[in-house]
Amino acid sequence: MLRLLLVLNLFPSIQATGIKILVKQSPMLEAYDNTVNLTCKYSCNLFSRQFQASLHKGVDSAVEVCAVHGNYSQLLQVHSATGFNCDGKLGNESVTFYLQNLYVNQTDIYFCKIEIMYPPPYLDSEKSNGTIIHVKGKHLCPGPSFSGPSQPFWALAVVGGVLASYSLLVTVALSVFWTASNPSNKDVLRNSCRIFQRWNGPTREGRRSSSLKRS
Repeated sequence: MLRLLLVLNLFPSIQATGIKILVKQSPMLEAYDNTVNLTCKYSCNLFSRQFQASLHKGVDSAVEVCAVHGNYSQLLQVHSATGFNCDGKLGNESVTFYLQNLYVNQTDIYFCKIEIMYPPPYLDSEKSNGTIIHVKGKHLCPGPSFSGPSQPFWALAVVGGVLASYSLLVTVALSVFWTASNPSNKDVLRNSCRIFQRWNGPTREGRRSSSLKRS
């Protein structure tokens, strides 16, 4: 009889320890101005209970972002052991975490967790689907306007210079080929050079010979 009473006395505690608190979270949130508010809703009334609610980062929940301790009769104690700027607000069946000064590389999935410390039995929550927090970078201020030529102008100038250089090279190559392919073309080229020299006046050798004749 004593054994039966002992078993019946332990049975409610064993049954209670198997109860898990369900958690509901938004599937995705966007952090504007590096700030976001994440509300964790629990299937448990937190009134007159001593609890610890925490927020964890990563698929394996390895980083504890923020933790809240307390109950309705005490002020909430909020702290972060990993350097996050966080605060918390308690509701009847929810805890809202306020995260500030987030960085873009802190975009990740975040999980809510709660533990009921008192009254017994000890209860904790099942792992939820989590919330993906997307931290958007701040927009950069536009730089001072530049009054000089625009970038398309310089691009056209460079392209025009390249085409002009290419045309000059092609012209020189064709002239060399035309001169080398036909011997008579060399005479034409020589005559053209003589005409050009006459047009520009006597050459240095011509001026030297004329001075010798005068002397």
